[in-house]
Amino acid sequence: MTTASNSNQRGLVAVILAAGKGTRMQSDLPKVMHPVMGRPMVHWVVDAARAAGATKVVLVVGHGAELVKAEFAGAADVEFALQAQQLGTGHAVMMAKGAIEGDAASTDAFVLCGDGPLIRAETLHALLALHRREGAAATLATSVIADPKGYGRIVRDAQGRLARIVEQKDATDAERAIREVNPSYYCFRTDDLLDALARVGNKNASGEYYITDVFEILRHAGRVVAAIDAVPPEDVLSINDPVQLAEVDAILRRRHGHTAGAPR
Repeated sequence: MTTASNSNQRGLVAVILAAGKGTRMQSDLPKVMHPVMGRPMVHWVVDAARAAGATKVVLVVGHGAELVKAEFAGAADVEFALQAQQLGTGHAVMMAKGAIEGDAASTDAFVLCGDGPLIRAETLHALLALHRREGAAATLATSVIADPKGYGRIVRDAQGRLARIVEQKDATDAERAIREVNPSYYCFRTDDLLDALARVGNKNASGEYYITDVFEILRHAGRVVAAIDAVPPEDVLSINDPVQLAEVDAILRRRHGHTAGAPR
């Protein structure tokens, strides 16, 4: 277990999933390049990770990769990993292995989604603080929302600790009644993440490799996994279509005092 005294000397990287096409966006633009409050939405996620202490950001790109790369061409702290095939979130993170394995034993890694621009740095601070305080191998920030339909549910054990994450399609009726959900804010010890990813399979309804399987793999290996209800319900909304894009844009404008744009 990592002690509190040395955990704060660990490095911090961020892997941001930005490979999706966003077929419902009615545009050829990569999903994460659609503007929110005047900037491609992925910028808000990168900014939050930096503000929380990440000194390196790895963008996992796919559809329209060159556009995303061009957007961050001048950023010395940003690297890119290519996910040529969309084989799931776990597969996407594995594509970043080459960029994060060198310092894996001494770093923690955020894994975040590039289509969630409502993310706040303070949420990531809370996630990282719990992760290091608990000496956890894997930690996620959760949210309790009124309508959990479609989201992975957080199943806790009798002691209130994270037991597993159950996807909607795999959940029992009792599990579907759980309102604590997984909005895809993760923090891992980088070496534990890479070790567990190598054991993730794709025997599920979608035939994909899921990052959420890492939690159960690590828990079964006797490692500490943790969860903190730290994501405000408003922030859970990600962007899948033009209607949600407009809704998130309006929320961010309210949050920033109706500013027309934001500095890059």
